[in-house]
Order: sequence, then C-alpha cells, then structure tokens
Amino acid sequence: MRNQTKLHLERLQQTMQHLNLWQSVPPAQEAFLSEEPFSLDTMAPEEWLQWVFIPRMYALLESGAPLPSQIAISPYIEEAMKEFDDLASLLVPLVALENILQNQ
Repeated sequence: MRNQTKLHLERLQQTMQHLNLWQSVPPAQEAFLSEEPFSLDTMAPEEWLQWVFIPRMYALLESGAPLPSQIAISPYIEEAMKEFDDLASLLVPLVALENILQNQ
C-alpha cells in the first residue's frame, strides 16, 4: 500500500509537470503560514499540491508514520480548478491516491 501511495504521488507530480502546473520557485514563505484548509487564502490549488501536500505525503512515507485514511482533496481541486482545461487529467492520479488511502 505504501508503494502504491508513492507511485500515485509520483504520477501526480508527473501529471502536474506535463500540464505545466509544476513550478520551479516556491511561494513566499508567508504563504506557508496559512491556517486555512488547502492554504486557500495564500496559495493556488496547484501550489498547495506541489509545495504542501506532496512533500507532506512523502515525509509520512519516509518516516513510516501512519498515512491518512480520510482524505478528500479531489472535490476541492475539482471546484477550485473547474476552469482548467485538463482538470480530468489532473484528477486521475489524485483520485487513485484517495482510493488507496481510503481503502487501507
């Protein structure tokens, strides 16, 4: 299950790179201080995925900590990025990741 989680995280990153959503420069340090879910007041959804969600998931995997079992990121991404043309492509690895974690 942990290997599958890592695989889907890698696919999410690759998909974001393919869709030109991957950034080379992180948001300002203040953006990481948000207390809102998904840092929605300080980061774009794709920034949150890249700079918060993916690194946190890798940190959990590397430390051997328990992975979250109640995870629902795709509804937020679907709503926040509804105008993005390739939204369906972005959701594929994210939904697969949610399914694995919810069924652990």
